[in-house]
Amino acid sequence: MKIRRHQRAWSAALGCLLVPAVLSACGSSGTSSSSKPHLVLYNGQHLQTTNSLVQAFEKKTGITVAVRSDDEAVLANQIITEGSRSPADVFYTENSPALEEVNSHGLLSKINPSTLAQVPPQDSSPTGHWVGVTKRVTVMAYNTAAVTKAALPKSILDLADPKWKGKIAIAPSETDFQPIVTSVYDKVGKAATLTWLEGLKANAGSHVYPDNESMLAAINSGQVELGVIEQYYWYRLGAEIGQAKMHSAIAPFVVGDPGYLSGVSGAGVLKSSKEQAAAQEFVAFLVSKQGQRIIASSDSFEYPLVDGVGTPKGEPAFSSYDPTPLDVKALGTGATALALLKEAQLL
Repeated sequence: MKIRRHQRAWSAALGCLLVPAVLSACGSSGTSSSSKPHLVLYNGQHLQTTNSLVQAFEKKTGITVAVRSDDEAVLANQIITEGSRSPADVFYTENSPALEEVNSHGLLSKINPSTLAQVPPQDSSPTGHWVGVTKRVTVMAYNTAAVTKAALPKSILDLADPKWKGKIAIAPSETDFQPIVTSVYDKVGKAATLTWLEGLKANAGSHVYPDNESMLAAINSGQVELGVIEQYYWYRLGAEIGQAKMHSAIAPFVVGDPGYLSGVSGAGVLKSSKEQAAAQEFVAFLVSKQGQRIIASSDSFEYPLVDGVGTPKGEPAFSSYDPTPLDVKALGTGATALALLKEAQLL
């Protein structure tokens, strides 16, 4: 079940976001009669983990936060459409391109240097307009009854080989897939990337899924043999259904392959926010030791970016992976990947 994407339902408190007049009454566009400000968070991350972070932040600071959750691309487009009139104070995403796209329109404030200093500089905005919060790694998920680990492809480029026809699944509309396309493009160029995408499309056939959760469920149930996901999806499914019902495993591509990537989530403060100090405080909380420990112990199974706060239960240390470097500047806004996916008629 989706818990972070295509989230159309709002919690009761989020009724405040339906119309501007009510929004103002909720105090999201400024300080209400209460002595504490109110924030509106546009959330593209896992809802349960975000709610845990919000509850801890509210308890610690007395600042209230209304959360609107949806696909990060939907929220990014909404922020751009809303412009200076956006009711959002903070934008929290699963991938960096959504933040870079909003920032390219000049809609993000600079993050406080003390906040940026909490995480490795390569995992935050090159211009200081958002801070990285968590990291993940791209892996293959495969049905253990259908394919052995030894038979797995060494490179993501191999998935376009006709030998995998009818055996692979893809979720091209997932924003998680865009960094992979960008990485392949960076490695082999436009023409070869298009040929690869066309091969994936042909090999997937009817096994094209709207999201990674659906794709992984199909792999785990034996409907299809193999797909590419970020590692945390597999651990989340295991926690949800129990290890006894897991009929799949995960493995990375070879070191140096464009399909073996590390990605980051992040958060930024909207320049239009009338609660700049409180919004900066919330973003700082996400990368504080307390916030990062909440993430490490949550059911999102993403890796914290701050050292010394632990590893998600059941996962190996992130240092056990050796993903291909592709920094957030190279990923950019994701425009190149989107254009290629559209040209290949996968979007």
